[in-house]
Amino acid sequence: MTAKPSPLFLGIDTGGTYTDAVLWSEAGGANGKVLAKAKALTTRHDLAVGISGAVDAVLQKAGTDPAAIKLVSMSTTLATNALVEGQGGRVALVMIGFSEGDLARDGLKAALGTDPVVFCPGGHDVHGNAAKLDLSGLEAALPELGASVSGFAVCAYFATRNPAHELAARDLIREKTGLPVTASHELSAKLGGPRRALTTLLNARLISMIDRLVAATEGFLAARGISAPLMVVRGDGALVSAAFARQRPIETILSGPAASLVGARHMTGLDDAVVSDIGGTTTDVAVLDQGRPRLDPEGATVGGFRTMVEAVAMRTFGLGGDSEVTLEDGALNPRILLGPRRLVPLALAGMMHGEAVTVELERQIRAANPGRMDGRLAVRTGVPERLAAGLTGAEAKLYELIGSTPLAVDRLLTSNAQNATLNRLVSRGLVHVAGFTPSDAAHVLGKQANWDAATARLGAELFARKRDGRGQAIAASPEAISERVLTALTRLSAEVILETAFAEDGLDGAATVAHALVQR
Repeated sequence: MTAKPSPLFLGIDTGGTYTDAVLWSEAGGANGKVLAKAKALTTRHDLAVGISGAVDAVLQKAGTDPAAIKLVSMSTTLATNALVEGQGGRVALVMIGFSEGDLARDGLKAALGTDPVVFCPGGHDVHGNAAKLDLSGLEAALPELGASVSGFAVCAYFATRNPAHELAARDLIREKTGLPVTASHELSAKLGGPRRALTTLLNARLISMIDRLVAATEGFLAARGISAPLMVVRGDGALVSAAFARQRPIETILSGPAASLVGARHMTGLDDAVVSDIGGTTTDVAVLDQGRPRLDPEGATVGGFRTMVEAVAMRTFGLGGDSEVTLEDGALNPRILLGPRRLVPLALAGMMHGEAVTVELERQIRAANPGRMDGRLAVRTGVPERLAAGLTGAEAKLYELIGSTPLAVDRLLTSNAQNATLNRLVSRGLVHVAGFTPSDAAHVLGKQANWDAATARLGAELFARKRDGRGQAIAASPEAISERVLTALTRLSAEVILETAFAEDGLDGAATVAHALVQR
């Protein structure tokens, strides 16, 4: 009698830099067996390209019939990274029964940024009794808003007691614009209107990003004949359907780190441990307690915003291999600063675009004096044009100048004000900035060899030419500055682990790490 083949499971993780795939079988004993693993660069303009590169590689390595796969599980750091870096689509926030003063609570105003907000009379009291609803102001604003945002977030006063006014606003917006709408009562039943509005706003901002990821994955699976259900790892480590993740993408914040925590437990067998996951954009630190991830009862905090999303108790820091490297301002001996923004490493940009990058870096090296924008290039991410809706005149003009080939920032910008405009395009997810990163430093020192080391060295040489407070070059060579950058990365990585460990003992983690005894 022929033995029944063991079920196969496909795991996909889409990160800011790489997309990883693993094919796993239950046949390998208690812990199963990894049949094949592979990685490919994450392709922001078309996520399906990176996904297909990684998954096709594992299928080829394992020699597996795609039809044998019984479940596909996906985790991602895209939502986490977007919040840490302040990225996401432009959305309109509709506040029913709230005042403008409520924006000052729970970080809502900071999260809103320059996105529009509409206040409407209405809402309910704690018993669910309604105030008079007036949506005329919202209806009048919808033609203009519908042409300038990618979605809407609706939050009504005490909607957790009675969601009728949120539902009325949601239906009106859908009828008039056809755009995605997130209502706060759909995400949380907890009290606390401004924080619920914050969670709703962030969810609306992430919808287009996670929708593109799920659509790309489903399209690829169908093309390869993989009919297995697609599940997504939630921030608490549980699996949810792809349809659920599409509607509530905020639930996928800390998805990747949660999967890492579960994986660390599986690989080490340890029940109690501090686990640090260092990626391209973030470092995520959490604690295993008696073999289980701890959940944060107050809601996940990412990018400085405390949400109402139940997730693992994770500390997320904007620190990774692709972190932006800058210098401390105004110091005689300036420190190396890392993050929180991610840049495209110059080594990667050089590998992908060749002379378009190296010619500009060599031009800057030949200059008699270093420039403020040396080693920086801008390139479009390639996302659909509809996501560029609502740009200001200055933003649209600058966006038109940037194409699919990297352009040196010192040629692109003609004023300091344009630098802020460029940063807004980056925050919208429309433009990438390439620059010197720890990944480049690792290439210079031979610790990494994925991409183009020669381009990384050009970037290191330019960064080493920067001046300290005495007007002297900050480093004698590309190797010297690269050593300093990796030393800073190592120290900061250790500090975030210590900060988490101290916090577990009831101490102020950040203050304790900053203490002279620890720093010594």
